[in-house]
Amino acid sequence: MSDEITLEERKVIYRARRGLKEIDVYFDPYVKQYYLQADAHERALFKELVDQEDPDLLDWFMEVSEPPRSELRDLITKLKKYVHG
Repeated sequence: MSDEITLEERKVIYRARRGLKEIDVYFDPYVKQYYLQADAHERALFKELVDQEDPDLLDWFMEVSEPPRSELRDLITKLKKYVHG
């Protein structure tokens, strides 16, 4: 992997900064520790996740509703596991 961060990766990292504690608690550790080392598929899923609206993200992380795709649900589970063990 190149040490150079692409423009697309920079955009995703910037978009991951939500300003909502309930979402940032999951996005921040992932971006800092895992995002740049993740494979292309996982990075694409994370990009799709950060492109969602905050109310939808809150509902999905709080398990009020399900994401439209199972891959997003699996990534949310992974992010929660990173934080909560």
